[in-house]
Amino acid sequence: MNHEPVNDLTVLARELLAAARSASSGRASRTIFGGAADALHQTLVALVAGRGLAEHGNPGQGTVQVLLGSATLHGGPEPLHGAAGALLAIPEGQHSLSTTEDTVLLLTVARLPAE
Repeated sequence: MNHEPVNDLTVLARELLAAARSASSGRASRTIFGGAADALHQTLVALVAGRGLAEHGNPGQGTVQVLLGSATLHGGPEPLHGAAGALLAIPEGQHSLSTTEDTVLLLTVARLPAE
């Protein structure tokens, strides 16, 4: 379980973006809250321009807060676009995310209990 304090998300966002720029995948991430047994997870994700997250399922309810850059969520009735400062609700079911500029996101997911 990761519950260590993060004193400055902006500093961590810049560090992760630097790591993403040097990674062959063009992305870097760090879980800042939650673990395997926790329902709530928060992950900082940095993506270089043109990179994104491939289509995947949604394990619960979630949001994406754009800290730097901009992102577009695909999968709902209409794409959701947000620039720095935006909070986007993750669509239910399959969805993906794209970027056109270097971007850092705070992904928050509350996992739904297994049925």
